[in-house]
Amino acid sequence: MRGELRGRAAALLVLLALCLGAAHAELTAPLADAVVSVGMTVSDLDRAVDFYSSVLTFEKVAEAEFAGDEFERLQGVFGARGRTARLRLGEEQIELTEYLAPEGKPFPTGSRGNDRWFQHVAIIVSDMDRAYQWLRRHRVRHASSGPQRLPEWNRNAAGIQAFYFRDPDGHFLEILSFPPDKGDPKWRRPSDRLFLGIDHTAIVVSDTDKDLAFYRDLLGMRVAGESENHGIEQERLNNVFGARLRITALRAAAGPGIELLEYLAPRDGRPYPADARANDLLHWQTRIAVRDAGRAEQALRKARARFVSPGMVQLPEPRIGAKQFLVRDPDGHALMITETN
Repeated sequence: MRGELRGRAAALLVLLALCLGAAHAELTAPLADAVVSVGMTVSDLDRAVDFYSSVLTFEKVAEAEFAGDEFERLQGVFGARGRTARLRLGEEQIELTEYLAPEGKPFPTGSRGNDRWFQHVAIIVSDMDRAYQWLRRHRVRHASSGPQRLPEWNRNAAGIQAFYFRDPDGHFLEILSFPPDKGDPKWRRPSDRLFLGIDHTAIVVSDTDKDLAFYRDLLGMRVAGESENHGIEQERLNNVFGARLRITALRAAAGPGIELLEYLAPRDGRPYPADARANDLLHWQTRIAVRDAGRAEQALRKARARFVSPGMVQLPEPRIGAKQFLVRDPDGHALMITETN
């Protein structure tokens, strides 16, 4: 009898240990499961869809129109009515939103690569020369003087080729190609496509360490790479004289990365406008998938993150019907935190 009781007690202790272990794993698991998509506000949705589809070969996969209390609260824009289109390139997606009401502010004049509202998506191409000529034929607006190949002395970036340009609303975009020893192996799969997918979205930050505390320590993203870039190639790529950047690549378990760009020089980039709203054309929002939106909200409020949404919101659109809210990172870049089922 005594042996049977000891056996039951041991079994209960094992069960308790398993439960405590599962609870600890849940509490310590990264908040961010994946980067789902990157979105931007556009002035004319039909024109934007045409540009991304015909020039960059994205495929439109859905379109919806939103209005009412939930949409206003989610985006922090009273009286909002918006049309949103989702487009896919390879395995990645972007979201384009036109605000039918109220109209937001135009893209800031004189925007440069070191202004802290800067954000772009890096589109991987299979052939940089062909991609650049294709963009030239479609008369895109240059943001770089031309494609740049990063020099051999820069061990972490050597051989990468890149070119910045702008969409019809002024949003910065990048085409990028990796040498054989760099980048995700999926970009080296045989393909007859010129534009392959999105590797990352890049944001300008004022202090990398401050943003690492947010993206790495709070959201749980891992550092996937680091480099310090400078020289004439980097200056011509960013079109910023004397550019010297600390670059930190972050990844969740799935989806495109988030790249932090800190300008060590020059330090004259303008801050993110304090009065910016989601209907302004400078607005981007990166959609982050989480398993528990309540846990994410609690952690972000404890960290004193700036909330755009007053709390969690649920839209009626089926794919985006989960709990979600809009919050800003330390420099003002917007993240749409979305619960996955």
